[in-house]
Amino acid sequence: MTVHIGAEPGQIAPVVLMPGDPLRAKWAAETYLSDAECINRVRGMLGFTGTWNGHRVTIQGSGMGMPSLSIYANELIRDYDAQTLIRIGSAGAMQERIAVRDLVLAMTASTLSTPSRGIFRELDFAPCADYQLLTAAHRAAAARDLSVHVGGIYSSDVFYDERSDLTAEMTRHGVLAVEMEAAELYTLAARYGRRALAVLTISDHLVTGEALPSDARERSFGDMVEIALEAAFA
Repeated sequence: MTVHIGAEPGQIAPVVLMPGDPLRAKWAAETYLSDAECINRVRGMLGFTGTWNGHRVTIQGSGMGMPSLSIYANELIRDYDAQTLIRIGSAGAMQERIAVRDLVLAMTASTLSTPSRGIFRELDFAPCADYQLLTAAHRAAAARDLSVHVGGIYSSDVFYDERSDLTAEMTRHGVLAVEMEAAELYTLAARYGRRALAVLTISDHLVTGEALPSDARERSFGDMVEIALEAAFA
């Protein structure tokens, strides 16, 4: 057990999927895992371990934002020896060619600030995904004929951002989408020599203003879970 995760030794699988919402973790575990067992209830941040196609998998909520994800990812890696961590979550599109419901695989994650920022001081560290996970996820999405985009994203440390100038520059430089966790996940994976990837569903669009209805979000979230699981065990 750790400060934030109540699982006993051996209850966390080597592969961990990390949605931000603990209730989505519950839904994904009940929908895709066999014999799913709740292994964490601390602070309501639910986690479950079960099997998928014979492979042990944990699905653990991470909360919103990089500080929250950093807590769970650190403990999963350092105390439970998690080897593969895949974020599954929503994102806002920043390019017109990307549509609501499309998938984005984050090759890199730019950010203004992460909990790890102080370690690097003057260095502008560039966190990136694990290449094997990235290519496996892309193959899995293409095989399902899903609309998928691969490239750089932006991990914001605020939800209600008022930097329209920064958004415009990122759009001009080809940043695909914005979310709030991947940059710290990729940084921690690099630090500890683990595999990480962010598989994201576009739930809203910063350019067009379109947003995905709540009932459609669950269907699109299912695509993410399946792609993440296939990539993890490719």
